[in-house]
Amino acid sequence: MHGKKLLFFFIAACAALGINSAYATVTIPMVLFSKEETPQIIGTITAEDSFCGVLLTPNLTHLSPGIHGFHVHINPSCDDKGIAAGGHLDPANTNQHHGPYNKQGHLGDLPVLIVNPDGTATLPTLAPRFKLSQMKGHTFIIHANGDNYSDKPEKLGGGGERIACGIIK
Repeated sequence: MHGKKLLFFFIAACAALGINSAYATVTIPMVLFSKEETPQIIGTITAEDSFCGVLLTPNLTHLSPGIHGFHVHINPSCDDKGIAAGGHLDPANTNQHHGPYNKQGHLGDLPVLIVNPDGTATLPTLAPRFKLSQMKGHTFIIHANGDNYSDKPEKLGGGGERIACGIIK
């Protein structure tokens, strides 16, 4: 009987390890734009394929507290304080900003990034419509303001200025 339990445990452990190793993971360094010319590295975002989309785990500092718009942008560039990243990733050409859960909008719309009172962001979030392979070759952008997932009253949810950026390789 003891042998059967040990065998079952071994098979379960191997299965669990096999599932976990099948998921891809990348770590994206993030830079904060400032009035100075040199962007400041503020930490990383780890992106990992999961059963329900891509799990995004930020480990960021030096951000202003509150809610910030967070998106995948088209071009893999942080030049010109993130402007070179282009618009939100929208391969279906929906031209609509509806948030991360609505298939009728930009694929690049992600859940907002929540920054703690001490300027850190560590709360994981899920990009439910993505696989990590779809993110690669694009850019994460963090915006100065929140995001209401609508184009009204302000275009692109009112996120405003691009304050941080990371190229997803």
